[in-house]
Formats: sequence, C-alpha cells, structure tokens
Amino acid sequence: MAHHQVLIVGGGTAGISIAALLAKQASPPEIAIVEPSEKHYYQPIWTLVGAGVFDREVSERDEADFIPEGATWIKDAVASFDPENNSVTLAGGDTVTYDYLVVAAGIQIDWDKIPGLVESLGKPGTGVCSNYSYESVNSTWENIRNFKGGKAIFTQPNTPIKCGGAPQKIMYLAEDYFRRSNVRSESEVIFASASGGIFGVKKYAASLNRIIERKGIITKYQHNLTAIDAKAKEAEFENLATGEKVSMKYDMIHVTPPMSAPDFIKTSPLAASSGWVEVDKESMQHVRYPNVFSCGDCSNLPTSKTGAAIRKQAPLLVQNLLAYMHGLPLQGAYDGYTSCPLVTGYGKLILAEFDYNKQPKESFPFDQGKERYSMYALKAYGLPRLYWHGMLRGREF
Repeated sequence: MAHHQVLIVGGGTAGISIAALLAKQASPPEIAIVEPSEKHYYQPIWTLVGAGVFDREVSERDEADFIPEGATWIKDAVASFDPENNSVTLAGGDTVTYDYLVVAAGIQIDWDKIPGLVESLGKPGTGVCSNYSYESVNSTWENIRNFKGGKAIFTQPNTPIKCGGAPQKIMYLAEDYFRRSNVRSESEVIFASASGGIFGVKKYAASLNRIIERKGIITKYQHNLTAIDAKAKEAEFENLATGEKVSMKYDMIHVTPPMSAPDFIKTSPLAASSGWVEVDKESMQHVRYPNVFSCGDCSNLPTSKTGAAIRKQAPLLVQNLLAYMHGLPLQGAYDGYTSCPLVTGYGKLILAEFDYNKQPKESFPFDQGKERYSMYALKAYGLPRLYWHGMLRGREF
C-alpha cells in the first residue's frame, strides 16, 4: 500500500496548478497526482476551434510534460474515497493512503443523459455537433462552414457546466460566419437555454441582450434539451416554466450536454447533497474532513466553473493547505472571483469578471462590458500562453 504526504486527485487545470505551486515551495511536501489521462487539454480554446479559427491540435499537450519535478504520477482513476481512514481506492484495485488530500477531479460530461445524442454527435448528415470534447469539436466547424440556411439551434442545459458562457459564444461566432457566407438572411439562429436569462451578472447581461437584438437571435429561455431525433432532425425540449414538451426542427444543432460531479465523488462521503465536494467557500477546506481540500469544477464553490476561477482558487488553496499542515490559522479567503471571456464574433469579446455577489471585479482600466478586439486577442493568443507557461508551471499572475 503506497502512502503520500499530499495526494492530489486530478491532473487537469486545478490539480496540476496546485501541484506546481506546492513543488515550488522552499521545502516542498511529497506529492502524488492521480490522473489516468496521457493528454492534457486547454479546453477554453475549443470555442475558437469550433469556429474555424484554430486547429484542435493547438489545445493538446502530453500530460507527462506538466507533472512537476519530484511529484509521483499515478496513472489510474479513483474508484472510491475513505476519508475516515485517509485512503483512496483506485480503479485498478490498489489502495493509496495520504496525510492530506486535494480533490481536483473536474466535471463529468453526461452525454448519455440526452437520448439520441451519443449516436448522432458528429455524424455526417445529422447536423449534431458539440465543442465539449476533443473528438467532437471539429464537427462544429464542419456544420458551421457547410450551413446553407435554415434553423441553427444552440442549447444550454439545466445543470452547472464548465464555462457558463460557452454555449452562447459559439452561437455568436456561427451567426457572424453565416453573415460572412451570405446565408444569414435565410437562417434562424435560436438560443434554447434552460436558464432564465442570458447571463447572471446585470452589467454583462445588458450588453449581451443588446448584441442578441442586433444579431436578430431568437431566445427560448427555460427550454431544456431532453432528446434528439437525428433522422427527423428534431430536438425535444422541456419548457421548465410550464412542464410541457416542445419540439423544434433544426438543420444544425450545437449541444452543450448536461454535466455533474464525477460519479466516484457523488457516491463518496466527501460529497454534499448536490454531489459536489463539500467545502467552505472561502477556505476551500472540507467542512467535515479538515485534511481534505478541494477546488475547481468538482467542488461546490458557488461560482462559475472556469479556468480563470481556478487561477485565483489554486494559490489560496495552497496557502491554506500549507497553513493547516503547519498548525497555523487558515487566512486565504477566496471571494468567488471568476472570469468569462464572452466571444461575441470574430475579433470581438466582452471580458466578464465578477465575484460571489455577481458584482463586476474587472482587471482593466476601461469598461469591460463593451466588445473589444484587445480582449479577443487576449483570449485567443495571451491566455493560452499564460496557461501553458504560467498556471501549469506554478507561476502566479
């Protein structure tokens, strides 16, 4: 039975950032990372891949290149947690014990919760596409560039999702492309979203509603996708306000699938009733097991699930973990900061930044509620470099 001082579950954005920050300490703890994947993906760029701006290969790196020096990489998945005995059982059957546990396992995409989606996604002639996996992202661009008019539907589910703005970003880019390819006048662009409005922060919602009006996009709020009939090219929704079923014909449909906490977290003692890891929203320490910390998408922190949020969460979690390890008070307090770079067309972006209270918390000395090329360039060219060479190397900005 292997034992590690700090065991990190998950080798994605949060897990690697935390491991890198711990490894840079003057006296670093002994670290192990549990992660089954050989590849690491910068997923925020998939919006632009789906819109034909970049090839998907720019998003992919080898996981091995980002395991910090001195850390042990356990190439396996977690099957279950036993926090009472400070142990984790792996899918391969081994048990690993720890002094301190960091759970950063990301989010689970529940493709199979939408009947008809798995068998039609990315298949020629179905019109069904999604940016939410490396395997399917190219299908989005294929559908957009071959669209000859008709109904283009973009969905958002009634679950928490990674990057809450992503379902509408690809819609704005598609609409822009339809204009450039002279098919917009023969097209209906529909945003069928389970949410009650376009965005949760008043300032940015006002800007986005003006963009929707300008672009002539049809909004269907409180509409949750429940099934796809690819042969009939028909999508079924539930109207969450009335409970009635609503069918919509489509020529292309971009699906944002429902998401949830990974199953091995949902069924564990670490989970809140919601299924996410239950932590204090400021310290990121588990509410029942003090030697357990969690952040990122798998935690129940009440903020958007984005890489930008992890950029703020990871250093504070590390600060608190080290304090706890040395018997000191936990002073790092996360305020819920997150960021959503809202691409509104080719070369246009609104950079939404806000905190737990849905109040803007902006980084630049100008109104970020306006569309700007500079913010688009930051997303397309600046942030990927900060990610690969900054966050994942334990450099703070």
